[in-house]
Amino acid sequence: MAQATAPTSRTREKITGDEEAAAELKLGEFQNVPTLTLSEARLLINAVMDHRKQQRKVEETETLIKTQDYLDVFARFKVKENIEAVERMLTSHTEMELFERSQLGSLCCESAEEAKTLIPSLTNKISDLDLQDLLDEITKLRNFTE
Repeated sequence: MAQATAPTSRTREKITGDEEAAAELKLGEFQNVPTLTLSEARLLINAVMDHRKQQRKVEETETLIKTQDYLDVFARFKVKENIEAVERMLTSHTEMELFERSQLGSLCCESAEEAKTLIPSLTNKISDLDLQDLLDEITKLRNFTE
């Protein structure tokens, strides 16, 4: 009688915690809550601050200044028309959750593979070809000289 050979690899551990939440997009109480890209957040905060300056009701806290600095660095789009165009493109993809769309608009991935690696919950929601087309259209709106 032949003996069973020992397995050549160990069994994969069950995915838990953050990895599970990313793969299945479990946002808890924040599920279906409207979200913004970093570019949209920058546009919104700057508009609010401009309005407050006109009303002479400006209170620039250290947190606000740091948030604005962060958004100035990491917001991928600076021109309002481009921000709105990206939002329209992302909104048309109803197969994706609001959070996923915002992440795509903030990360500006170069390839579908990169996008699905960074946002694993996209894997079974959109084909690589459709995702790549979307990413290419988003990239066209990006101005690298800003």
